Amino acid sequence: MSQTERHRIERLGHQGDGVAPGPVYVARALPGELVEGRRVGDRLEDMRIVEPSSDRVSPPCAHYRGCGGCALQHASDEFVAGWKLDVVRQALKAQGLDAEFRDVITSPAQSRRRAVIAARRTKKGAMAGFYGRGSDVITEIPNCRLLAPELVDALPLAEELARLGASRKGALAVTMTRTDNGLDVAVRGGKPVDTALRQDCATLAEAHGLARISWEDEALAMRLPPAQVFGGVPVSPPPGAFLQATREGEAALLACVEEITRGARRVADLFCGSGTFTLPLAARAEVHGVEAEPEMLAALDRGWRHGQGLRRVTTEARDLFRRPLMADELSRFDAVVIDPPRAGARAQTEALADAQVPVIAAVSCNPVSFARDAAVLVAAGYRLQWVQVVDQFRWSTHVELAAAFVLSHETGRASEGQGTA
Repeated sequence: MSQTERHRIERLGHQGDGVAPGPVYVARALPGELVEGRRVGDRLEDMRIVEPSSDRVSPPCAHYRGCGGCALQHASDEFVAGWKLDVVRQALKAQGLDAEFRDVITSPAQSRRRAVIAARRTKKGAMAGFYGRGSDVITEIPNCRLLAPELVDALPLAEELARLGASRKGALAVTMTRTDNGLDVAVRGGKPVDTALRQDCATLAEAHGLARISWEDEALAMRLPPAQVFGGVPVSPPPGAFLQATREGEAALLACVEEITRGARRVADLFCGSGTFTLPLAARAEVHGVEAEPEMLAALDRGWRHGQGLRRVTTEARDLFRRPLMADELSRFDAVVIDPPRAGARAQTEALADAQVPVIAAVSCNPVSFARDAAVLVAAGYRLQWVQVVDQFRWSTHVELAAAFVLSHETGRASEGQGTA
């Protein structure tokens, strides 16, 4: 049996663990704390705090101890904001870069409008919630402080879906998204669709006032279009399509994108999804949206055609990892918005650097790939003017950001009228 050890925490790792010399990783410990526990490999288990940090707070959620949905509820908001800023700053420093940082914008509690809920059948019925940290055990979350109230209220719906369509061995992944017409529910990991399941899902949609319910991307019932509003334009994305996690986070990122591209008459929106940025930008510029998924582009196009007062929007289905827009294609644009997945977009960034587009608004969910791509642009003559960190995944280790890149001779123009995003 391992003996109790004491360790002083030096820093917070990228997964939110405290890190002591060794390294030794300690879940839910903070820098400066003296902790003790049993050493198991490179981890300290059964941790007890001997000397707490002044940044330690009481977790606001009663489920925090067992739930894996949040990682940093034990730390003050000020500490988390500073840590997330430093994560981005260190990623840039590793590439030899620096920038002006604006104050972090943090989404409020109970604002997550979309979440993947785990739902499993049990001997007594069913249960739904989040998996525990590093575990396949589901923690029920009836008083969750993270999710929007509509999602918390729909947890019994996820249990009903498990009773109807889950196997005894596996759990369902139930993605619930708040829309203007009720919840949009998409289920994965269940049994094959049959007549009985179709009927049951239609009944659930009516009983719970759902906008839509889908099973493995097939819409089984739709009462009303599952509308999201982008720039005042209703759009109904396909099941499971990408959406910013909170309205507040989306608004903060959009404000940055609009500021960076202000004055541009022709804008390319790369990895545009269903039009989060495309449609608001179309209020003052022609926009070309590029996205690999045709269904998302179709939703964007329908929204634009029904919108009022918008300038021309064109779309193109294209895998930008395999076939990035090249310099000759980019030369007609005054500004580019790029919002790639976590892997970043190295090839597309290199093409942007070659094209010398005057202004680039970069949105990212991964500071490391962002910094790598930023270095390509800076080496090509761009200035990384400022970075806005947006913490829309509150109490998690995820970091979102928007950043302004301008060519050296364009710096004056891009900085005119700058405000705080």
